[in-house]
Amino acid sequence: MKRASLIIASLALCGAAVGAQTPPAKESGAQVTNPFRGVMQDRSSRSPDEALFVEKCAMCHRQMGMGTVLLARRMDLSIAKLEQRDDLTADFVRMAARQGIGNMPRIRRGEVSDAQLDRIAAYLAKGKVQ
Repeated sequence: MKRASLIIASLALCGAAVGAQTPPAKESGAQVTNPFRGVMQDRSSRSPDEALFVEKCAMCHRQMGMGTVLLARRMDLSIAKLEQRDDLTADFVRMAARQGIGNMPRIRRGEVSDAQLDRIAAYLAKGKVQ
């Protein structure tokens, strides 16, 4: 009986500690800080093309992703973050995705369709054609 009480008390303390670390709710569009992932933007403010980029590419090409980290070793960090670049063209993004480039493997049509890749390329190129 005493052991069960001790276990229950320990679990209650763990729950209180976890609850104390939970950040308060923010208004829509606000920045939420997560100590493990940096700053994340509320998903309700994403465009459909940004959401597609996040779904298909962000695991490597956002903060602390393998693609961003590897590019940052070779060049300026601002160039490594694809969404912040202003020199990407849609044609280059499509070519890099389909053929692969550097350590990035090629992305097959079964993973990202041509239509999806066109939307991601347009999002990263920000309207540039070539």
